[in-house]
Amino acid sequence: MAISGIQIKAARALIGMEQSVLSDKAGDSVNTNRNMEAKSIDVVHVRLDTLYRVQDALKAAGMIFVAENGEGPGVRLRKCTAETVTGKGHDARQI
Repeated sequence: MAISGIQIKAARALIGMEQSVLSDKAGDSVNTNRNMEAKSIDVVHVRLDTLYRVQDALKAAGMIFVAENGEGPGVRLRKCTAETVTGKGHDARQI
C-alpha cells in the first residue's frame, strides 16, 4: 500500500514515537524519515525495502495504515488487547 508522509507523521504522533526511535527501529536515518514526512499529503517515493521497514516498525508499535477509501488515507491505533490494558504490553516509544 502506498502511504503518504502525513500518515507516517500522524502514526508517530499517535504513539509518541520520536523520529530517532523510528529510525533506529526501521534501520534508516533520521534524515530519511524527515524527508518522507516532508512529502505531507503526497505519496512517499523511496525504495520499497525502506518503506516496508518504516511501516513494519510503526505497525509493531500498534499502528494500522488505512488505505484511501474516498475520504482520504489515514492511520489508527490497533485495538487494545488484554496485554496492553493490564500494562504487560510494550511502551510504543521503546518498541
